[in-house]
Order: sequence, then structure tokens, then C-alpha cells
Amino acid sequence: MFKEPIFLEPQYRDYVWGGSRLRPGVTPTAEMWAIYAEDKIITGSLAGRSLAEAARETGAALLGKKVVAHTGTRFPLLIKLLDCAQWLSLQVHPDDRTARELEGEGQFGKMEGWYFLEAEPGAEILCGLKPGTLPEQMQQAMHSRKLLNEMQRLTVKSGDAILIEPGMIHALGPGLLAYEVQQTSDWTYRVWDWDRPETPQRPLHIQKSLQAARPDLTGKLVPPPDDTFIGQYSLLNCPYFHLSMLMGVSAGFDMDTEGDSFHALTAVSGEAELAGDGWRAKLEERQSLLIPAQLRRYRLATCNGGRVLMAKAH
Repeated sequence: MFKEPIFLEPQYRDYVWGGSRLRPGVTPTAEMWAIYAEDKIITGSLAGRSLAEAARETGAALLGKKVVAHTGTRFPLLIKLLDCAQWLSLQVHPDDRTARELEGEGQFGKMEGWYFLEAEPGAEILCGLKPGTLPEQMQQAMHSRKLLNEMQRLTVKSGDAILIEPGMIHALGPGLLAYEVQQTSDWTYRVWDWDRPETPQRPLHIQKSLQAARPDLTGKLVPPPDDTFIGQYSLLNCPYFHLSMLMGVSAGFDMDTEGDSFHALTAVSGEAELAGDGWRAKLEERQSLLIPAQLRRYRLATCNGGRVLMAKAH
């Protein structure tokens, strides 16, 4: 069925906090949705169809047998690049149970992970409440719009990664170019938006935020591997996805989906060359592609200082 990797046409989102690094000449561009269920396939026999349609039609051949057993034939992950020129809103995502309670049956929560491609000196994120913050303190701070005083600030640098669990209040700060992998869900409850005017497009969701937020959750940065590292380095792991870095593999590195999950590859620096049974592909910097689970074994080699992020679903 699948004879080669899948390339997709990305979608863009133009939010107020976006910058100019993702789509030169179109500012602000906040997000590039690189691998998304509604992206159109641009290569192979399924060209013109959405990734969601392909997943429903081909099932485990695209998604992998473990993925289908876990989440069925919906495409389970969304991979983005985010260009943060201003602070994003303070926000929180529900877990699966809370998403069903607040938004209806069949809805999913949002676990996400960030990897920072670029970080200006002193760039920060807000990631969880300060240790010891009580639920009633959180509630009062939300209602009085003073939650910023209760937030944990982390200074980040290029190469850092962090897992954002559902229920963890968070925000990305200016000066960051970030890769994000998440469950395919866009339930985002906005707690505070830096006193920007509230509009129908950017409302606050105080009551839902209170139901979704967990004051005990705080984030912890995962440092990058040493520059001399060769091979596959695990960055983030959770019940929904695993994110790893492939680097220093100019001689080539053997990969295998084992038929369990697709591999979503994004070159975050340099380039990569891939080869499998009867196919070859090249991945340029900031470009993504999808290895269907059915393709199984392939070889990946990096060049020009290439580093490749690989996300797979659980």
C-alpha cells in the first residue's frame, strides 16, 4: 500500500503573538502545522487526500498496530513549529476525562511537549505554579487576574525540551522558536492574556480553566545531548508519544517502525537523507515527513550538522 514516505502541505496560523521566521513576508505568522490530520498529502498514490482520510482508509498500515489499538484510526498527533515574538496567553489544557466532561463524548485532552530550536538570551517560559500553591490561592488569583504572580518561570536555551502535562498552566515567552508535539486536540482554556482586549476570537475561559487546572504540576527542563553524541537520544516520553533526537549519524543509522507506529521526522538543523526498500527521500531544514508504519526498516543519515526530531505515537 505505502511504497514511500509521506510529505504534507503544512497549514499556518496567524495569531497576534507570532513573528516572521516561519513564513517570510507574512507577519505575524505564529504557527506552522507541519504534520496534522487535515494537512493534504502531496506525494504518492494518496496525494490530494487529507492525512485524516488516509488514516481512516489504511488504518494500521499508516498508523501502526499499537496506535490503532490505543486510539483507533484517528491520526493521534499534531506537530507544529511556533514563532513567539510576544508572550502567549497563560493557558491550560484538559486531560482526556476532563475534555469529555466539558466538551462532550469523543473529545480528547491535550498532552504536549516542546523542543526549543532557537532561544534568545534570557528567553523564558511560564510552566506550572510555584511549589506549595494551594487550590484556593490558584482560584483567587485566576478570578483577580493576578495568576502571573503565582507562576514558575524557567529560562530556556536552544536544545532544551519540556513536557507539558494536561492541567499544567503554562505560557511561551518572546524570543523562542519551538517545535511542539501534542495529542490531536486543540482544547485550550485561556486563563489570562496579558491584558490584551478580550474578543470573540480570544476569550478567557476562567471556569473551564479552574476545572482543568492542577496546581501541583510544574515543568522540568530536559537538557540537550552533548554535541559529541551519536545516535538516538530520548527527550520526552508519556502515554501518548515519544520524542527523540537523531544526531551525529552521518554514516547512517538503522531505523525500524516495527509496524507499531508511524515515525514523524522533522529536521531541526542541517539535512537528512533517508533510504528504504525501493525508496529514497531527502529532508531539508525545518521540513517534516511521515514514515508509515508499514514501511518498517529504513536508514537515516544526517549531513551539514543535521539533527532530526522523531515523534512516534503510543
